[in-house]
Amino acid sequence: MKTLTPKPTEIKRDWYLIDANEQTLGRLSTKVAHLLKGKNKTYYVPHLDCGDFVIIVNADKIVLSGSKELQKEYQAYSGYPGGLKKIPFKRMLSSRPENIIFKAVKGMLPKNSLGRQMIKKLKIYVEETHPHSAQKPVVLSV
Repeated sequence: MKTLTPKPTEIKRDWYLIDANEQTLGRLSTKVAHLLKGKNKTYYVPHLDCGDFVIIVNADKIVLSGSKELQKEYQAYSGYPGGLKKIPFKRMLSSRPENIIFKAVKGMLPKNSLGRQMIKKLKIYVEETHPHSAQKPVVLSV
């Protein structure tokens, strides 16, 4: 029995629209990473980018389960002594809510050039409107 590997020209990329309103961050991120990897397709292979484009709207309305809203912190290190910045979830949600979803999804993708290629197909917007309406995305309820 032969194993069929799709050629890059045979890969069909769809567009999906996901509304993040009142969605749990972890559950939403796993579904998005699944779509970006292309695991929903019958011809999925781990060494090729078979994934689809994903548009997320209402990123500022994402929620966390339990008491994580008070405990979760995002860290950034400048490389210098004393250069560690800790940003609480509440402040990140008010200033850059799209980064919350971006960091969660990026952590679920491969840590190589293939993962960097996959994350470029993720488009996150704070509001309901987005500039990708010409692609006629399929609306998904996660």
